[in-house]
Amino acid sequence: MLNAARWTVLGLLAVSIVVLAFAIGYVISDGDGDGTTVVVNDQDNDGRITDDRLEDVDFSTLNEILEVLEDRYYNPDLIDRETLYQAAINGMLETLSDSGTYYVDPITIATGEGFSGTFEGIGATVSEGENGEIVIVAPIPNTPAERAGIRSGDVVLEVDGESTEGWTQEKAVLRIRGPKGSTVTLKVRHSDGTEEVLEIVRDEIEVQSIETTPPGGVLEDGEGNLIEDVAYIHIREFAQPTLEQFRQAVQDAIDAGKRGIIIDVRNNPGGLLVTTIEMADEFLDEGVILSERERDGSESSHEAESGGLATDIPVVIIQNRFSASGAEVFAAALQENGRATVVGETSFGKGTVNIAQDLPDGGQVYVTIAQWLTPNGTVIDGVGVRPDVPVTLTDEDIDLRRDSQLFKAIDILRGTNTTPTASLTPQPRPTVAGSPTEPGG
Repeated sequence: MLNAARWTVLGLLAVSIVVLAFAIGYVISDGDGDGTTVVVNDQDNDGRITDDRLEDVDFSTLNEILEVLEDRYYNPDLIDRETLYQAAINGMLETLSDSGTYYVDPITIATGEGFSGTFEGIGATVSEGENGEIVIVAPIPNTPAERAGIRSGDVVLEVDGESTEGWTQEKAVLRIRGPKGSTVTLKVRHSDGTEEVLEIVRDEIEVQSIETTPPGGVLEDGEGNLIEDVAYIHIREFAQPTLEQFRQAVQDAIDAGKRGIIIDVRNNPGGLLVTTIEMADEFLDEGVILSERERDGSESSHEAESGGLATDIPVVIIQNRFSASGAEVFAAALQENGRATVVGETSFGKGTVNIAQDLPDGGQVYVTIAQWLTPNGTVIDGVGVRPDVPVTLTDEDIDLRRDSQLFKAIDILRGTNTTPTASLTPQPRPTVAGSPTEPGG
């Protein structure tokens, strides 16, 4: 039985790890630490699967098809064994219609950097937008993506001349990522409808997980008043260095006598689950942080431990529709344990548990094996975490570079009312086909 720690995979464009957090949720390895393959179905010498359920399926037929193609196909230049091999694997997994179950090729595994807080790529996050488009969530400041002119909301139309139509988020990440010094060409459509082709030289990106400087450089309320008694902490991701950076930022806020802390997880695609749990635990003395529901219906929980760093200071969390995986775990844990008010939009809604299995070819296969639940037992996958106070940035907010979500967070902590009324108008909640809408549904 597999008993390793579970984690979400960080979702940064061109990250040197393998996939996008939005698309996969939590991951578990075989737990042995020796990199060995977890065998699900063995094969006998004639290539047949020995599992009784598949005893009528002969996978040696694939080899026969390959031989026919190599011997008879009119354009032999198109016959590449590795490409056909990977296409066969991907075709099998794609029939499951589950973005958390997919194959990662050996080259991608070999060039992965893990969860070190650095990666090689262009420096941006992506999501799957309406109509299956690949959308830029945000470029990371001072990265090749930002310097090249990539903007939040850009739609990636082509990568190196190939259309992204029908691409998954994972495929987009894997195609745009790459080693330092290499070049990727993106054709993007900006929010104003204009299209642009950008050549971007990849680099090593150092991601500061925690940022304490608010948007615009200073913390101000909706009337332009300087706010000095509230701390601001932006969590960009839940990587290995994040926990200590976060603890230091929280301790600084406490030492400075701040009356409350605003925690911003907007555009946060997730990260390491163990980091997420430990960070949430700093605000809790007791209670459930996260539960997991297995395929057989059984559930297990991660409980808070007493002695957190900031169990009394008021907290407001700001999230948006691109807050995913670990960001959703963190927000729901504090919200449902009564430790934070959540402001903003309904989050992305990615909450699955995955197993990462090493394969004999050096690649890996990720398989969805469970869902995660909030402390109250709510399924988040496909639904998201609902804010206590809905605040949607209006076109006017965007034009004026006015952060009404941040204004509302300040108002909640200080008991003021400086947020533009238009931003507070409840917006229709998006309907996700087939998604549960009630706790435990």
